[in-house]
Amino acid sequence: MSTDKGSVKLGESVEEKICQILKKTNAIEFGAFKLSSGRITPYYVDLRVIPSFPDAFHVVSDIFMNSISHTLGTESFDRVSGIPVAGTPFASIIAYRLNKPFLYARQTRRLRGRERRVEGVLMPGDRVLLVDDLVTTGVSLKRAASAIRAEGGLVSDAFVLLDREEGGKERLAQEGISLHSVLRISKAAKRLYEMNAIDEEQLAIILKQVRTK
Repeated sequence: MSTDKGSVKLGESVEEKICQILKKTNAIEFGAFKLSSGRITPYYVDLRVIPSFPDAFHVVSDIFMNSISHTLGTESFDRVSGIPVAGTPFASIIAYRLNKPFLYARQTRRLRGRERRVEGVLMPGDRVLLVDDLVTTGVSLKRAASAIRAEGGLVSDAFVLLDREEGGKERLAQEGISLHSVLRISKAAKRLYEMNAIDEEQLAIILKQVRTK
């Protein structure tokens, strides 16, 4: 593996690999940011940058694929659905490497052509695994599940790389969807602090946003 920006060492743990990638790609920023849910957050995690670093994208794809295979097993779902926009690159490569059909659920209905919210082939009774880059409140995943279910698909699981721990897991559980994450933001923040990638104040900002049960 090359030593270009975005690459990580092969001997590190999964947590360490992900945090190295977050650091090397400058994926975490601090300030005032508006999320897709409309909420304002004091920090932003931009995983959209990862596919721009081939080494990092390869590592994250491997981690995603191995985590899904270990946690759920590839026989537990028939198709993989990405969540536009950030989740689509990860979902498409996971579907390709697991030899599963790929589709994606639009957040709004397309007002031309077939006017569908689900793009791709979906048959009634197909078990669909939702894949996104991260989850905050779970609203985007909930909308995708609703669109897929409306067309006859079955959704019981969603997989993300990072859980921001702001109620998404609980919201999805109410919809009968189990959320699986490779890494929680609380653990990532503590590891990034240990790596001197964020300072004590920034660590506190992230942890303050975590919703305690």
